[in-house]
Amino acid sequence: MTDTLPLHACRIALPESRELDLFADMLLKRGAQVVRCPLVSIHDAPDQKPVVQWLQDFVASPPDDLILLTGEGLRRLLAAAERTDPKLRDDFVAALNQVRKITRGPKPGAALRKVGLKADLLADEPTTTGVIATLNRDDMTGRDVAVQLYGTDPNPLLIDFLHRVGCARVRQIAPYVYADDIEDSQVSDLIQRLQAGELNAMAFTSATQVRRLFQIARHQPEGEQGLRKALAGLCVAAVGPVVADELRERDVQVDLMPESSFFMKPLVRELVKAFNPAAVDD
Repeated sequence: MTDTLPLHACRIALPESRELDLFADMLLKRGAQVVRCPLVSIHDAPDQKPVVQWLQDFVASPPDDLILLTGEGLRRLLAAAERTDPKLRDDFVAALNQVRKITRGPKPGAALRKVGLKADLLADEPTTTGVIATLNRDDMTGRDVAVQLYGTDPNPLLIDFLHRVGCARVRQIAPYVYADDIEDSQVSDLIQRLQAGELNAMAFTSATQVRRLFQIARHQPEGEQGLRKALAGLCVAAVGPVVADELRERDVQVDLMPESSFFMKPLVRELVKAFNPAAVDD
């Protein structure tokens, strides 16, 4: 019976993400009513030539270090190599094994494990400043560093740091882009439902979702302030500190976040704790 499940009758909004179905299924299994919210989607970089050239350069002359800011970025690089030539993918994986791999958070590490590799250095915290703090303990003088960017964000903070500490070469690549997924009217509909108090919680899994939601809210009658007021009336969940910081920068209180493991399953556990503390969740 669904009324015995830990999230029975809890209405939770889920922004669109690569693993939306998996996240939704975990909540549905626990009795939640899931409201899907298509905010953004991820696409390969429109111009693949720089991506392929970066891969070929990486294989021909592996750098000393590779900074992976997202798991999505590594997956896109592997897919681009596979489309170009399966041998290029194999050569890229072999080259990855030779370099020191620095990951911003757990997701790049998970993507590495899918190809039989692991991170050599994990950032102190899953942010750009965390990566910088970690590398700042090393002598980076003369090192050749490859950087997989977050979407198309040029990340001047990280790139300027690498140049300032004396890296001999910094190779940047943006293998994917964020794109608006569907018509603004459907996002507007979600905002109206939030403001009408129809939902109990909203779970954010990326900072891009937060930015997109506020971008659309600017054009609503009650504007961004109306969205903030609506979010203040429900449980706001963030998958990790990067997302939480994005919300707090917009004066949105974050009600729950996993303590250390920033993945969807721990986020589901936190939601269960919030709405049904007595429930024992597997």
